[in-house]
Amino acid sequence: MFVPVGGLANRMMATASAYTLAKRIDSTLQILWFQDWALSAPFTSIFKASEIINVKDASFTDKLLYDRARKKNLWLPSLPQKLLFERRMEENHLFNMNHQHFDFDQWAQGYHCHMSGFCQFEEYPDDLYRKLFKPVDEVMEGVNRNREQFSSHTIGLHIRRTDHVQAIANSPDQLFIEQVEKEIEQYADTKVFLATDNNQVKDTFRKHFGNRIITPTEEASRDSINGIRGGLVDMYTLASTCQIYGSAGSTFSPMAARIGGCAIEILSSKKI
Repeated sequence: MFVPVGGLANRMMATASAYTLAKRIDSTLQILWFQDWALSAPFTSIFKASEIINVKDASFTDKLLYDRARKKNLWLPSLPQKLLFERRMEENHLFNMNHQHFDFDQWAQGYHCHMSGFCQFEEYPDDLYRKLFKPVDEVMEGVNRNREQFSSHTIGLHIRRTDHVQAIANSPDQLFIEQVEKEIEQYADTKVFLATDNNQVKDTFRKHFGNRIITPTEEASRDSINGIRGGLVDMYTLASTCQIYGSAGSTFSPMAARIGGCAIEILSSKKI
């Protein structure tokens, strides 16, 4: 059993990793999808049922038995999990073990395991995302409406704000403005799909670039199904552009680039 954790991109990376691990060791896999502050939407409200992976939206009983054990739930799920599973690995442990080149095959093979995670811990081709995750029709209709406004040279910007300290500090608006100006200088018909969680950023870019900017009128959020669908529309629209410019520290735009197979550059004032 695997519990993906975090926002959209983190859950997609972790789920693809769990699928890859299970397939390689010839194990059955159950993905259990919980709603929380980071992603408040059932799997079935944003993605179609997959033909190659078993994803279940968590019930109340699942929450008692299989949720991540943490302070919020007084670590109570750890008690039944110790009885129901032979091996357990929580997300922070998985993250640390991944950086130490841990042998997940040897750990999991032949055992009844419970794992949770938010990171990629297996290698797999990018096209696996397109096989595992197929957005519901409502999402793809939004993506297609955005694509209808594309020119022959449409770039994508992902400008993360709200609570993302690293993106705010290292990827200021000015870096993106300067990059768009370079694109326009090189390609006269440049259009820009702007994905952001901040309405002030939208106003700034509309002021600078007028009708070159394609951006949703509503604000994407994590606390509603419509908000999560809006974020998924942004992700798959970015995946359709010819070049993505993303914010430092965010997994959202790299995921879009992997889905679409397009080039990506992270704009950051801090050189790594």
